Amino acid sequence: MGFRNRETYEEEERRGLACWAACAADSAGRLVYEPPHAYRTAFQRDRDRLVHARAFRRLEFKTQVFVHLENDHYRNRLTHTIEAAQVARTIARALRLNEDLAEGIVLAHDLGHTPFGHAGEAVLDELMENDGGFDHNRQSLRIVDLLEDRYPDFCGLNLTAELREGILKHGCQWSHPVDLPPLFPQRTLEAQVADCADEIAYLHHDLDDGLRSGLLTLDLLESQDLWKRAQVNRRADLGADDSFSVARTQTIGALLDTLNTDLIQETSRRLDADPPSSLAELRTCEVPFVGFSPEVDLAKRELKSFLSQNFYHHPHVLRRTRKAEWIVGDLFKTYRDDPMLLPANVRTRFAREGELRAISDYIAGMTDRFAMDEHQKLLDPHAP
Repeated sequence: MGFRNRETYEEEERRGLACWAACAADSAGRLVYEPPHAYRTAFQRDRDRLVHARAFRRLEFKTQVFVHLENDHYRNRLTHTIEAAQVARTIARALRLNEDLAEGIVLAHDLGHTPFGHAGEAVLDELMENDGGFDHNRQSLRIVDLLEDRYPDFCGLNLTAELREGILKHGCQWSHPVDLPPLFPQRTLEAQVADCADEIAYLHHDLDDGLRSGLLTLDLLESQDLWKRAQVNRRADLGADDSFSVARTQTIGALLDTLNTDLIQETSRRLDADPPSSLAELRTCEVPFVGFSPEVDLAKRELKSFLSQNFYHHPHVLRRTRKAEWIVGDLFKTYRDDPMLLPANVRTRFAREGELRAISDYIAGMTDRFAMDEHQKLLDPHAP
C-alpha cells in the first residue's frame, strides 16, 4: 500500500504512545454512529471538523485582551487558539500522548467565548443568572453538540466523547441539549495538557502584547521570577547587546520554553513515581498528573497576579471592558424587549431552547465588530 490508512495510524498509536494515552481506536465513540474514515482516525476527524467550523473562523474577530480595531499585531482568540494548539502538540509529543486529541481540545476550547472576551462572558452570566448562567466552556460544548449545522443526520459536529470531555472542564448549571460526555475522577492527560497549554499560551502572548502596547514595562517585570529566569536564559543564547524588539521577543520565548520544559519534566516525574498501567486505571486516580513543579507553579501564579493587576485591570483595558459590558448588556435587553429584531432562525428556537438561551446563543456567537455594528444600528438614533 502506497499510503498510510486509518488502521496504520491506529497501530502506530498503539505502538508509539504511552500506555495511559488515549488511542483513537479505543474511543468511546460519537453521539451518532458514523462509519470510520478510510485514512483519518476519529481524533483527526474531530480536529478537522473544528477547523472548518464557522465558530472557529469567528474567533479571528473576538477579543483576547485588545479589541481587534486597536492594532493588527495584537492577539485575538484565533491566534491565541493556534498558539495554544502548538504548545499542546509540543507537550503531548514529549510525553508520548495523543497529539491529535490534545490539539483538537485546544482548537475547541474557546469556541463559546462571547465578543469582547471575559467582559462579555461576565455580562451574559449575570443576565442569565436565573436561567442557569453562562460559561464559555459549556457554551463551546453547546456549539459543537448543537449550534453548528453542517451535517444532514445530526446537529453539531458529532465529536468523540474524549474531545467533548476535554472541552467541558468547568461546566455550569444550565441544561444541555444532549447527553454530556462521561466524567471521571481524572480526565485524560491530553485534556489536562490542553488546559495547561491554554494557560502557557496566554501568559506568553499577553506579556508580549502588554509590552508592545506600552501598558507593561521592563522595569515592572523585573519583580517577576519567571521573567528574570527567562532573561538569564535569553542572554546566555544571544548576548546583551541585541535590540529591544529582539530582546523582548527572545525573553518571552525563553519564558515559554521554561514553562513547557518544567511541565513536561514534572508531569513525567509524577507518572514515573506512580505509573498507571492503562488509561482506565489513570482515570480512577484523584490527583492530576499534569502540572508544574511547586517552584515554577508559584512563580506562574505570581505572574498571573501581576498581569491581572498591571495589564488586565489597566485603565486603558478597563475602559474597553466597560464599553464591552454596555454593548453586550444593551443588545440582550433590546432583543428581549423586542424579539422581532432577532433573525427568524433565532426566534424559531425559542420553543425548544427557551427565549433567553436562544438570545444568549446569538449574542455569544457574535464577533466584536458585528456586536458593535449591531449595537450602533439598533441603538444609535443617527445610524443609517
